[in-house]
Formats: sequence, structure tokens, C-alpha cells
Amino acid sequence: MSDFSRLSLNSATTKKWTLAEAVDGCARAGIPAIGPWRDRVAEAGLDKAAKLIKDAGLRVSSLCRGGFLTAADAEGQAAALADNFEAVREAVALDTQELFLVVGGLAPGEKDVVAARQRVADRLEELVPFASENGVRLVLEPLHPMYAADRALISTLGQALDLAAPYDAKAVGVAVDTFHVWWDPELKAQIERAGRENRIASYQVCDFNLPIAADALLSRGMMGDGVIDFATIGTWVRDAGYKGDIEVEIFNQEIWDADGHSVLETMKQRYAELVLPFA
Repeated sequence: MSDFSRLSLNSATTKKWTLAEAVDGCARAGIPAIGPWRDRVAEAGLDKAAKLIKDAGLRVSSLCRGGFLTAADAEGQAAALADNFEAVREAVALDTQELFLVVGGLAPGEKDVVAARQRVADRLEELVPFASENGVRLVLEPLHPMYAADRALISTLGQALDLAAPYDAKAVGVAVDTFHVWWDPELKAQIERAGRENRIASYQVCDFNLPIAADALLSRGMMGDGVIDFATIGTWVRDAGYKGDIEVEIFNQEIWDADGHSVLETMKQRYAELVLPFA
């Protein structure tokens, strides 16, 4: 019998489900953890969301997401910080220490990538003390380079680790998301580095499907449906010392349109076959 004790459902995978439906689905499927997105938490109400998850006996593997720290104007920067402070408070209420940050892309009309990345570092300097005071680790997630302009100017695990370097590993960690980093020729070395620095805060799995969807956000697939070598990456993450939850996060219209309970059963099967043996 497979061990699903580290498996977590990221709520994006069952996008059409409310938080209550996702929690119920996990409980029925024997999935012990959930990684909710903030929109689902907001729909339920923060206090109710926390109670739903706790009453079901689930743990919260992470909260997604804060970030979008690249505003060029003072008003936008203040708004981003306020939203991230609120995200930290939500993480505390949900009893998770891991808050994902998608750092943001270029400001409207901007082409200065160097300046935009520096603004991420500047905002992080302002955000870390508040998060640390509340016992929340900020999890920097590098995104595939095709999202650099509009979603995340941090594209590699090495860049994320460099950005985290000024801070204690308990304050700022990194995520290894197979969809975003599988292609990186430096991935093995950077996962090893992340392990040495105790910065791996999350391991997320899904596949990279071809052809790329018209909406590139929807090119994620169920493990085994695309090009990613989960055995190799999983072994690197395992050997780096990561023992935490493994989240399945998939953006895919066909999966969203499918029956959620069937999606979870397929997810468990693929996890048992392709991920667990190397975790």
C-alpha cells in the first residue's frame, strides 16, 4: 500500500472546487494536506477556512500566494506591501509557516529588468522582518522564463537562492516546482546548494505538457503526461535533505473540467508511481 503521508493537494489543481469541496475531497481520498490559494480562503472567510481545514484533520502545506513586488511607483509599492502583510496574517491563521511569493514581472511600459529585480530585493527587505516576527517563512518561487515579463523575474533556483542569501533560512526559503525548473542545466547543483543552505521550503510536482497551450499558464499536466523526469529531480531533492510535503499543483483546463474526485484518484496513482519512489 502506498504511503501518501507527504502528499498535498494544491487547491489550484481542482480550481472549480470551493475550499470546502477541496477539503472534503482530500479527506475522502486520504490526502492529509492541502495548499490553499488565497482566493479560495477569501471566498470561505479566513476564520471559517481555518476551521474547515482543522476540523477535517488536514494540515496546510503552504499558502499561495504573496509577492508581485515590482511596482515602480510609491503607491503601488505600498499596496504590495500591505497585501503581503495581510498574506502573512492569513498564513498565521491557517497554521502554516510557508507563504509562497511570486515576485512579479516588469512594471507597465518598463524594459529595465535589472531595476525591476532590484525592487524585488528592496521590498523583500521590508517584508522579511514582519514575516519573521510572525513565524512565517517567505518562499521564493522561480517561474519558467516564459513568465518573466509579467509574473516572475526570478526564473532559476540559483536566482531565488541569491535573493534569499541575505536572510536566515528560517526566514526566506525557496520552492522547487518541477514545471518551472526542470529545464535548468544548473538544477542539480542549485538543489544541492539549497539543501546545504537548508532553504528548500516546498517541493511541487506536475508535468510540462506539449504543445504549450494558447494560454501558457495552462500548460501544466498530470505527472506522466509530459516531458519531466521526476525520478531524477525527485532524487536530487531527496538527497538534498527535503522531507516535507509534496504538493501537486496543476493549471490545466481539461483537468479543471474533470470530476474532482477522479482527478484526486489519478493524482494519487501518478504520485505513487512516479514521485513517491524517489521522495
